[in-house]
Amino acid sequence: MSVSNSNKLAIALVTSLFFFWGFVHNLDPILIPHLRNAFSLTHLQASLVDSAVFIAYFLLAIPAGIIMKRYGYKAGILIGLCLFAVGCFLFIPAANQISYAYFLGALFVVACGLTILETAANPYVTILGEPSKATQRLNFAQSFNGLAAFIAPILGGKYILTEQPKSDTEIADMSEQVRIAYIQAETAAVKGPYIILGLIILVVAAVLFFTKLPDIKDDESDGKIGFFHTLRHKNVKWGVIAQFFYVGAQVCILSFMVLYATEVAGIAPMDAAKYASFTGLAFMLGRFVGTFFMKYIQPLKLLTLYAIICIGLSFIVIYGSGQLTVYALIAVAFFMSIMFPTIFAVGVQGIGSDTKSASSLIVMSIVGGAILPPLLGLISDMTGNLQLGYWVPLICFVVVLLFALANKNITDQAGKTA
Repeated sequence: MSVSNSNKLAIALVTSLFFFWGFVHNLDPILIPHLRNAFSLTHLQASLVDSAVFIAYFLLAIPAGIIMKRYGYKAGILIGLCLFAVGCFLFIPAANQISYAYFLGALFVVACGLTILETAANPYVTILGEPSKATQRLNFAQSFNGLAAFIAPILGGKYILTEQPKSDTEIADMSEQVRIAYIQAETAAVKGPYIILGLIILVVAAVLFFTKLPDIKDDESDGKIGFFHTLRHKNVKWGVIAQFFYVGAQVCILSFMVLYATEVAGIAPMDAAKYASFTGLAFMLGRFVGTFFMKYIQPLKLLTLYAIICIGLSFIVIYGSGQLTVYALIAVAFFMSIMFPTIFAVGVQGIGSDTKSASSLIVMSIVGGAILPPLLGLISDMTGNLQLGYWVPLICFVVVLLFALANKNITDQAGKTA
């Protein structure tokens, strides 16, 4: 089946969206140490940045699916973009009020927009074009998410992070007036990048509004079937479980990178932001390389190999020392890069009119990014050792390996038609 020109335009426009939500997600590794310093937070409290983002995926995924069923993919994308922009602008009052809770609220609104956006965009890419190349196509689109993972820490580190942040002791020794002034200066640094991002998102929404995109309508009977009915499909059920654990692992690896580099390897915060950028670069390259390999290797066979490698590297992250551990984390980012799009594409493969419902459930499972990073932070706080917290992503990669092995027959069948 050839891809029409309208479908090619749709794929190109929707692919660009992967960059924008990847960009805002990958500002979180900069926000976490920045707000942790400004508000003197524990590891557990700082991890609530991720919780505020990913809890929205649990709460909004099914409403997002309902929007798509009723109004189509384009409507879902536009609503998602508008909420995305509103959340960015809420960083202004959050910074002015110097309230950590306000920042978490702004991040939650941003994430509500991203939930609807991702629920629409991910399956939309898989169904536009040849079904046998859906996994490869989604991996390519997600590669631009990886590009954002490379760029965001560079810009965030430059415009958000403080070159010489005050220690908790120094902040505690300040007078109340000086302390408030310091926190105000730290939080004000966040406003600029999010205002610019919000304006760009509004422009993108306007362009998409005036662009005609092909839509795929479901049978009317589909809307009468409950969302959880799609769990009768083995690949959907496994997709929900695996995505929960994978996203938890991804957030643990990417969001804690700056903290890990500073605390475990003794790297200065500004330099640690550069390592976070290298991690994003590895993540991006991993997706492009993985997309290339999928021309010759069946997706879940490649996923199996990558999961095993990530498990091995995680032991170095936990028990190694010095900069070797940071390099191991960067390598993990490379090999985990294909996991989200591969799990998603296999999870919605071959289920016809259940695709939108399955997409909602798999996106809902992204709540793993809200639950598992605080567990990493809790283990780190309780043991006094950040490295031991990385048992959390190690176990997550074991679950991804089980997903790949359990769904091997689906990939084999797809590979024969590729």
